[in-house]
This record gives sequence, C-alpha cells and structure tokens, in this order.
Amino acid sequence: MGTQRIAITIGWMLVAAACGVTTEPGEPLGDEPEVTGGDEDVAVDGGVPTTDASTSEVTAAVGPYFSTPMFFNTDVSLVPKAASSAAIISALSAAGGWGNSNVMQIDFTLDVLTANASTPKRTFTATEDFYSPDCDQSAMPVPTGGNVEGESGYVCTGDGDCHLLVFDTSAKKLYEMWRANITSTFQGGCLAVWDATRAYTSTLRGHQCTSADAAGFPIAPLLFTADEVKAGHIDHAIRFILPNNRVKRGFVRPATHGTNTTGGTNAPSYGVHFRLRASFPISTLPAGAQVVARAMQKYGMYHADGGNIALTAQSDRHTTAKWAGLLGPRDLAALKVTDFEVIDHGAAFAVTGDCNR
Repeated sequence: MGTQRIAITIGWMLVAAACGVTTEPGEPLGDEPEVTGGDEDVAVDGGVPTTDASTSEVTAAVGPYFSTPMFFNTDVSLVPKAASSAAIISALSAAGGWGNSNVMQIDFTLDVLTANASTPKRTFTATEDFYSPDCDQSAMPVPTGGNVEGESGYVCTGDGDCHLLVFDTSAKKLYEMWRANITSTFQGGCLAVWDATRAYTSTLRGHQCTSADAAGFPIAPLLFTADEVKAGHIDHAIRFILPNNRVKRGFVRPATHGTNTTGGTNAPSYGVHFRLRASFPISTLPAGAQVVARAMQKYGMYHADGGNIALTAQSDRHTTAKWAGLLGPRDLAALKVTDFEVIDHGAAFAVTGDCNR
C-alpha cells in the first residue's frame, strides 16, 4: 500500500458534529477519534439558504442516474431479515444508537449539480486526501453558479467535507469529489468518476476501494430531494451514517471499503443495510417524513460513512421544491434504532486498504 494510501489528514477531525462530520473516505488505518456533540440543528429551516434561481445557471441533477438497476433501487420490502438482525440492533442501541444524542436528524447540505457537453472542465491538483489507486485523476465539469457541500460557492472555507457532486448528462458520468476547493486553482481530494451506463458488479469500482464516501458507494443516488418528497415518493434507498465507535471494523456488501472503526463484536459494519420495520406506524409522522419512512420500508438505508447526523438529504439550493414547510431536520426523530431490522448481504470482509481496481 503506497504512502498516499496511508496518509492521514487531521483537519477533517475538527468539523463541527452538528454539520454531520463524516469519516475520511480513504483512511482505513490509524486511530480515529470519536466525534461528539452535534446537538444543534443543521439548517433549522429544513434546508440550506437558497440562491436566486434567476442568477444561477446550474440546476440540481435528477436521479436515478444509472441506467442499470443497482442495489439502492432494489425493493427489499419482502426480503427476510438477517439471522443476526436482533443482535446487531441490540448492540447499536446499547452503544448509544444514532449519533447526535441518539436523535435521528437530517443534514441538508449536499448538492448534486447538473453539467452537459458545454460545461467547462477543470483539472485539479491532488491533495494528501487523494488516494491511489482508489481515486481518479480526471478533469471534471464545474458548472457556473455551483457550490461545494455546505458553501455558497466553490471555495471550501471551513474544515467540512466540501463534497463536489456533478452529474454530466451528456457523458452520462457522475463525478464525486471529497474535499474540493476551487479558488484561483483547483485542489481536490478523492475523486470517484462513475460511469452511469455501466453495469457494475458487486465490487463496484473495486474491492477494498474507497470513493468520495468511506463505504465506496456513489453518494448522489442515495440522497433524497425536496422534489421527491413533494412528489410523494422516493424510489431508492437512503444514505445514513453512524459514529465510528458504534461500527464494527470491516464491511459487508454492497460496500467495498471500511475504516478503522471501534465498535463491538455485534455492532453493524460499514455497508450494513437497515430497513424500517413494516409495522412501524408511519401515519404518526409529519407528512413529508412519511414519504421518507415509506422509502425506508421499501428500499431501506445503507451505512455509508461515519459521523453524527444520521440522514443526508440533498440541499434545496438548486431544486424546484424547497424544504421549508415540507420536511424539517428532526421530523424523523421518532425513529429509533429498534424500529429497524437488518437485511443480510453476506459475511463481512476485513479492512486491508489494498484497493484492487
């Protein structure tokens, strides 16, 4: 494993937990501190501040992105739960449950931007957050009027993850970069380029390989949007995250990568697939939350990264519908770990960090 692969940066550790701090995607080795706190709401109006659509050329990308069905748009509502489901749920609950003081909360800071053949592409200088051979050194489209995660533009002003997610509708490629920062120059961490026309196997971009998310998943297809919630249906599984001291080291399919987590023997692994139990009284939730909960019953949610804010929705900055009045950060707070069950995806793999592409 090369030196790039084992390089560890410190800045990511200092992100405020209320912003949904996530695990460094490609860092499988070394001690990993637990992120604490996270009691404040993220974007308490239900979404990030929006820009004036008339002054922005960029629009939000629309899924399902991939032309071939993948794990995240597979109906699992009738799939039997895993034999280990009760033990995993019990272990996670005993360890403290969700992050954020065991409150299921939604982070609304990720954008997915649309590009086409006319969108200018830019090359980037790889930082120490770029891991070889996991990450792709490729020019990527940068739409006018866009932004990285949690920022009003392309400058990463804080210590956040600053994901840059762009779907090129002409080339049918999904570009996902972790720790992007564009000033007069373009610097970036791990870039994963996904071919939306490809039928990926169970190893996705490669066994033991990370992506812009620690589990090796694409991020955009697992985000739910204000447009979907307003339409009344979400036709895919949902991304969720957990504190790393509540996650067992290793990963299960469909994940291809894990990190140095410290959870107990029965703790969930990276990639674990949770499904909201069919008997949960969804009608007791706010209307928008009911839409999300139904998707959790039909498609479930996949553990993709480490942090405190459990769920990730797409920002409404570039979407037609807006989160205000539709769904709030804590509208799913009634959902407890014990309301879920685990779907079996096979035995866990040990984390080696030896990416094979």
